[in-house]
Amino acid sequence: MNIPAALTKVREAIPEGVTLVAVSKFHPESDLLQAYEAGQRVFGESHVQELVRKHDSLPADIQWHFIGHLQTNKVKYIAPFISLIHAVDTLKLLREIDRQAARCDRVIPVLLELHIAEEETKYGWTLDACRQFLAEGEWRNMQHVKISGLMMMASYVDDEAQINAEFQLASDFFDEMKSRFFADDPAFCQRSWGMSHDYPLAISHHSTMVRIGTAIFGERVY
Repeated sequence: MNIPAALTKVREAIPEGVTLVAVSKFHPESDLLQAYEAGQRVFGESHVQELVRKHDSLPADIQWHFIGHLQTNKVKYIAPFISLIHAVDTLKLLREIDRQAARCDRVIPVLLELHIAEEETKYGWTLDACRQFLAEGEWRNMQHVKISGLMMMASYVDDEAQINAEFQLASDFFDEMKSRFFADDPAFCQRSWGMSHDYPLAISHHSTMVRIGTAIFGERVY
């Protein structure tokens, strides 16, 4: 896999204003360095131990995004340096991020993960549960987390109509939550949807952040 060439091809397909998160989980540090040397600075990982190892060994100006399912007992390991946590799916997890960020004297940006896809294996809030959580308002008292937008994964299917419908539902829900709860908060601006197989569709539905791994690094190495 020619990583710099693949990265350039993906970048050329992404419009200005959309952040490319290079999903580097299960790829060795040498692969990440190739992307880094080609100008990539935002990388996504989904396993805490692997992320900490890479953070400790790779350049300090990398922005690390945690994109997987995060267990509350692992938050403390990434709280000192993480740039964005994509997949907050419970109030319990948000409380722990706030607690660990306070210990580090940081404010950690997070995204709320929506469960829109039909696969049972997906995590995330249902739309009604997310509405209820935001309406109850405990998050407003958390001084060390910043809800910066929403994240979702579309169904992994070949049916473009279904994928489009799921992305549109997420986009409409973002607009609803923005107007109801974050109208005066410019930090609530991120729509993290779109992966290697569907990111052009995601961008057409107002994604601001695409998470792309295979199209840059090839199949996972280990």
